[in-house]
Amino acid sequence: MGESLYWADNYIEKRCAPDEAIRFIKSGQRVFIGSACGQPQHLVKTLSARTNLFTGLEIVRMMSSEITPLSDIADKTQDLSLNIRQIYLGATGSPAFQKYKRFITPMNMSEVPSLFKSKKLPIDVALIQVSPPDDFGWMSMSVSVDVTMAAAQAARLVIAQVNPRMPRIMGQSFIHVNSVDVIVEQEEDLLVTSPPEPSEVATHIGNHIARLIEDGSTLQVGLDAASQATVQALSQKNDLGFHSQYLTDDIMHLYAVGVITNRRKGFNDGKLVASAAVGSRNLYEFLHDNPGVDFHPSDYVNDPFIIARHNRMVSMNVAKAVDLTGQVAAEAVASTFFAGVSGISDFVRGAKRSPGGKSILMLPAMSADGSSSNIVPMMQDQSVVVPRGDVQYVATEYGVVNLFGKSLQERAMAMISIAHPDARDGLFEAAKDAGLIGANRSLGEARRAVYPVKLEETILIDGESLIIRPAKPVDERRIQEHYYSLDKKDIFSRFFHEKSSFGHSDIEVKSQIDYIKDMTLVGVIGEAGFGRVVAVGEYLLLFDSNMAEVAFSVSKDFQGKGLGRVFLRKLAESARENGISGLVAYTSPQNKAMIGLFKTLPYKVKTSFDGESLALSCKFEHLAENGNL
Repeated sequence: MGESLYWADNYIEKRCAPDEAIRFIKSGQRVFIGSACGQPQHLVKTLSARTNLFTGLEIVRMMSSEITPLSDIADKTQDLSLNIRQIYLGATGSPAFQKYKRFITPMNMSEVPSLFKSKKLPIDVALIQVSPPDDFGWMSMSVSVDVTMAAAQAARLVIAQVNPRMPRIMGQSFIHVNSVDVIVEQEEDLLVTSPPEPSEVATHIGNHIARLIEDGSTLQVGLDAASQATVQALSQKNDLGFHSQYLTDDIMHLYAVGVITNRRKGFNDGKLVASAAVGSRNLYEFLHDNPGVDFHPSDYVNDPFIIARHNRMVSMNVAKAVDLTGQVAAEAVASTFFAGVSGISDFVRGAKRSPGGKSILMLPAMSADGSSSNIVPMMQDQSVVVPRGDVQYVATEYGVVNLFGKSLQERAMAMISIAHPDARDGLFEAAKDAGLIGANRSLGEARRAVYPVKLEETILIDGESLIIRPAKPVDERRIQEHYYSLDKKDIFSRFFHEKSSFGHSDIEVKSQIDYIKDMTLVGVIGEAGFGRVVAVGEYLLLFDSNMAEVAFSVSKDFQGKGLGRVFLRKLAESARENGISGLVAYTSPQNKAMIGLFKTLPYKVKTSFDGESLALSCKFEHLAENGNL
């Protein structure tokens, strides 16, 4: 074709009908198809209807739900007419994808653009979809910049479907009329999707994770329902930022209500940054000419070094399965549009290197039909997407654990603690058989325990955040360290005798608890998973009387700051909710602090002395004259 210096003349010269455009493709060529919701549907349908004209075509695309059944055509012709190369990192357990497993090319999203631009995988033809040109001849790749930009830059021939319904999105999303070879004008609705409504399980997971996310964090969010449930749980946060592979309706809503401001990202401040959009028509209207949005290719958005430049970067993605050592499998899910396209490993590594960053992987404890545990003893026939050395936080509906820096025994105990109660005994025995857990270990009361997240409370002491929460099996070592750090007088006050050894058997009963008959609360300062235990409060049910015996210990540098009163109140509330009649504590008559502390409860307190220790007791049914709950 001849080419004028003036883009508008070139535009007119390059226009042609869809059938004519497809005839520029030759047998044996490699053809890239624009990804995600920017797929040029009309061009793909025309190509599909003309596959009998070709032999040896190779179609390169991202893993996706197929609007036009090119995989079926490849299958029926035994790859003679065309072959498929689907770029994806993860398993393909879904029946919709399993049939065509042979087409998968596993890659990190951040590395795909260089595969095209370096010509290691030469692209002969790129079928893309763009917005109409502006006054200067620039067309936006709109909702699908990701790897589409690199394919268009690297292709020998670019066929662009110009669709007036494509929003014009700011950032590095533009291609000039003079840089495309063939133009097909075709107006059609963009692909839209509504992710499945978050389940009750997904909502619980989201609420757990929301507690880890601080104001001023920058978010990366996967497409799955559990990730979206987490986003929905963030409505009370402030000044969040966004840097993610996909921009969705839920992110748009958080932006609209002022939760996401992008003011404290530390990099690309003021901008929602993504490489593609997946959502509704309302989302696409929101994106059109929005100066607060920047789209960039995947080699920028998914670059771990770019990701790490953000303040408090939080990566949130859904896993298919996690084993007891922390290996993670992810999977394409047919019910979640384009969820198979995986940038998980890029964001896991980038988020961990960010100042104050966190990588969070979430999964339901059980499979969708409830037949099997998603926490497994050891990964067998599933693709490992995130190796155990990269894993940080893992969340299920039963809680969150931090695996980073933990031994295999600590990891196994942590993963078992957030597994479904019905699966814990089997996982525990499998871990013992594999040598992951010592022979002297037991699950104890924790085998059926459900972590009571409502008891978590964060307080400020001397300007430092301290979280008070129920103890978890992974706290054993830190509780042990707390007892070893106590002064001799504090040890005597807690145990009523001198004690210099705190072995596994002493501590296990304080961390392996059922949260009903036995309860241990810990006060922790520092990063979740690595904080220091500075206080321990516990109760143990006395079956004969249905009373709970309580005891406390507080590190020297946190004494006299009101911690004991908070712990006692929370223990009393928990014991009462669990059907226990009251509390009893044993102390020395000289322990004025403990006596005064017990009398802060809103119940009538009785005292008795047996010659050695003073017994303090109260029943929840007997309110003090000025007491109330």
